[in-house]
Amino acid sequence: MSQSFAADAENASTPVVSALYRAVWRWHFYAGLLVLPFLVSIAITGGIYLFKDEINGMIYGQLMHVAPSSAAEAKPSELLAAALAKVPGAAIGYMPPPAADRAAQVRIAADSGSTQVVFVDPHTREVTGASEDGGFAGSPLMLTIRHIHSLKVFGWFAERLVEIVGGWAMILVMTGIYLWWPRTQTGGVVTVRGTPGRRVFWRDLHAVTGLFVGIFLLFLALTGMPWSGYWGNHLNTYANAWGFGYPAQFWDNVPKSTVPMKEAMEKTSWTLENQPMPVSMPNGLAPIGIDKAIAIFETLGLAKGYSIDLPGGAEGVYSASIFPKQVAGERVVHIDQYSGKTLFDGGFKEEGLVAKGIEWGVSVHTGQEFGRFNQLLMLAACMAIVLMAVSAAVMWWKRRPKGRLGAPAFPADYRVPRGILVIATAMGLAFPLVGLSMLVMMAIDWLLPRSLRARLA
Repeated sequence: MSQSFAADAENASTPVVSALYRAVWRWHFYAGLLVLPFLVSIAITGGIYLFKDEINGMIYGQLMHVAPSSAAEAKPSELLAAALAKVPGAAIGYMPPPAADRAAQVRIAADSGSTQVVFVDPHTREVTGASEDGGFAGSPLMLTIRHIHSLKVFGWFAERLVEIVGGWAMILVMTGIYLWWPRTQTGGVVTVRGTPGRRVFWRDLHAVTGLFVGIFLLFLALTGMPWSGYWGNHLNTYANAWGFGYPAQFWDNVPKSTVPMKEAMEKTSWTLENQPMPVSMPNGLAPIGIDKAIAIFETLGLAKGYSIDLPGGAEGVYSASIFPKQVAGERVVHIDQYSGKTLFDGGFKEEGLVAKGIEWGVSVHTGQEFGRFNQLLMLAACMAIVLMAVSAAVMWWKRRPKGRLGAPAFPADYRVPRGILVIATAMGLAFPLVGLSMLVMMAIDWLLPRSLRARLA
């Protein structure tokens, strides 16, 4: 939360405190150096993504909305046909009109090679327009924002990078709280002293902002961790294996494929991402078709707003899923495309404790669970993170020696701070990739020649 506490370190009451203080300060500096650029990007894109529904409505409102009519809605098969007549290809998904003034949406793997979403008026069968598929983000623009936010723009390494950035963000908060903790100073604890022209102003602004935003940063880092490639996948596997996901009986006597749900569906819950897709059994029957499938989903009581992934081949299933604002309404249903038999029907209430906690955390993380208040609270946290990062950069610039990095001095006695290795070890064991990156940083810190350390300080 601050990278400029030299005065506090110099005024420490004992050499032991001074050595420990300098060691923590040095690691806080490293953590900031590693993650602040990512945190700024994540905070800005996260703040935008909080309002994805509002932004998508402004951009695509004319496609999504239709004139209300008392006329009966056309059959889903007719709406699929109208969409395919406009955009030739293979239909892979369908969303029934969620309200009387909304268009049906058809996802098509177009012959051109792209994936398109076609909007069809359910009363007139007229296509109101089409756009590039944005997946669960709802639009190509929001999909791009989401990919930047999740660091997916960095390719295959992105899911690992999320874990490293999240872990170092936690280190940033923990070391920052230690540095902020009042010792002999009488100001800069919960108030900001001085004016923008003075270094103390930026020190206090950074420390006080960091204090109040720290709890949110910890929450955002922890709730983002389940989506990381290494730690998140292992947590998912263990949660399901230990009964903290869906109960094992959900899969009893259900024919399964080797394809995970996250690869076969547009959107599924975190708990189900790595679970295998059920498969349909032909048994000499003809496919029931989209009209019959939707009639079954309606009979099962799925709330308006659900979307359907259509069968992908002879063994594919009809998969309906709904993910409303409040996580308690989440539900996923798979039915056999020949018999219409329900193969899987699970929602939030059937999930285990760990799965519920993660799903709830993600819902709050994305500003959905508590409505507008949730959005504005998370937006305020994102803005505070940016302010904290900017104040850190200004503070560093003002205090750095000319021509040098300005890193906190290497402690003269590094024996005392070894106690913090207990915390570091626990962090490394909990998040292995973070632990590995910490070992790398420690090796660099300890093995650097004295001459180079002097240039960095």
